[in-house]
Amino acid sequence: MAKLWCFLCIITFIQLFKFVISKRELLPTPPLPILPLPSFSQLKWQQRELIMFFHFGVNTFTDSEWGTGHENPAIFNPVGLNAKQWVDTAAEAAVSLVILTAKHHDGFCLWPSKYTRHSVASSPWKNGHGDVVQELVNAAKNHGGVDVGLYLSPWDRHDRRYGHNLPYNEYYLAQLQELLSKYGDVREIWFDGAKGSNAPNMSYYFSSWFAMVKELQSSINIFSDAGPDVRWVDNENGFAGTTSWSTINRTSLSIGNGSIMDYLNTGDPKGTDWLPAECDVSIRKGWFWHKSESPKKLSKLLDIYYKSVEKCSIKASSQRGGKDGDFGPENVIDRDHLRTYWVPRDEEKEGSWIEIRCNEGLRFNVIRIQEAIGLGQRIKRHEIYVDGKKVGKGTTVGYKRLHKLEEKVVKGQIVRIKFLKSREVPVISSIGLHYDPF
Repeated sequence: MAKLWCFLCIITFIQLFKFVISKRELLPTPPLPILPLPSFSQLKWQQRELIMFFHFGVNTFTDSEWGTGHENPAIFNPVGLNAKQWVDTAAEAAVSLVILTAKHHDGFCLWPSKYTRHSVASSPWKNGHGDVVQELVNAAKNHGGVDVGLYLSPWDRHDRRYGHNLPYNEYYLAQLQELLSKYGDVREIWFDGAKGSNAPNMSYYFSSWFAMVKELQSSINIFSDAGPDVRWVDNENGFAGTTSWSTINRTSLSIGNGSIMDYLNTGDPKGTDWLPAECDVSIRKGWFWHKSESPKKLSKLLDIYYKSVEKCSIKASSQRGGKDGDFGPENVIDRDHLRTYWVPRDEEKEGSWIEIRCNEGLRFNVIRIQEAIGLGQRIKRHEIYVDGKKVGKGTTVGYKRLHKLEEKVVKGQIVRIKFLKSREVPVISSIGLHYDPF
C-alpha cells in the first residue's frame, strides 16, 4: 500500500510538473536582440547619464589651459585641497562617476610616479608626500556610490622622451600600470589625440595601451576617438548628433583623425560594434579654473533636468503576447528603464504607437523616449503628436532621446509617439513628459 501511495505521488508530481511547464510555455518570450549589444560595463556607463570631470593641476595655479611643461613643481601647493568636498558635490548632483586629470598636457603628475620627477613628489604640498589621485580614490570609497575614472594625457610637453616612439610609449605604459594597479577599481580611462600644431611627431601604441588597460582592469571603459568602449562625440559643446547611433564600425576609426568627425557624431545604423558617444562640455569657458571666468548660465546646463509630469494612463497600438504577456505599455512608466519595456506585436515593426492620456490636461515642453538598449538599438524614425497635432519628429532614440519642443509650454490631453521606421520591432523602456522652466 505504501509503494502504491508513493507511485501515485510520483504520478501526481509529474502531472503537476507538466502542468507548470505547459503554463510557462504559454507566456510570450522577449523579442530576439539585434546585434551588436552593449557589454555589462557599457550598460552601467549608459545608466550613469552624467559624469563629472575634474580638471586640476599646475594650470590651476598658472591661469592656463595648456601648460608649457616648464612649470616649476614648487607652484603646486593646494593646502586647502578637500577631495571629500569634490565627491560630496558630485553625489549631491546625482553623479556616480568622477574623472580626474591625473596628468594633463604639461606632463605634471598628480601622483608620485616612479618614472618622472615632474610630479607632486617634487612639490611643497605635504612636503612632497601628497597624492591627489589617492585622496580622490579614498574620498570616493568612503562616500560609497561614486566611482573614479582617470585621464592620462598622451601628449606630454615636459618629458624629453616625447617624440621618440619606443621610449615614450614605454614611459606611458609604465604610468598606466601605476595608475591601474595601485588605486583599486578605475571605471573609465580617457585617451585623446589632442596636441599642439608644433608638437613633435609621435606614434602612440594605442593597441598596446588598450590591451594593458584591459589586462589590469577588466571591467573598465576605455574612452577615445576609436573606443573601444566609449567614443568621442566630435565636439566639446556637450551635444550629440540629431541622429546618434550607438553602433559604429571600429575599423573605420582612428584617434586624432579629423576626417571622421561626422561619422563619430552620428554613428552607423549598420555598424558592427557597440560604441556609444560621450558628450563632454565644461561648465566654464575653459576646462581649468580661472578667476576671470564664471560658470555658464543655469539655463545652459539644465538640458536634461526637468520636473516630471505624472498620474496619466498609458495606451498602445498592440502588445506582444496580448494582455497576458509581460510587455505591456505600463512598463514605460515604472522605475526600471532597462529591463522592463513595451513591445508591440511582431507585425508592427513599423507603424506602432504608444500614447499618454490625462483627463486633467498636460503642461510640458520636453518629451523623453528611451529604448531598452540591452536588446540593441532599433528606432530609425519617429514622430510625436499632441491631441492629433504633430509637434516633433526625430530619427534615432537609443538609451535616451529628449525632444525639447519649440513652444515654451505645450498643453494637451493625449500625447502619441509613432514609431514609423525601425530595424526590428520597437522595444521601449520608458517615456516621460517634463516641464523645463528655463
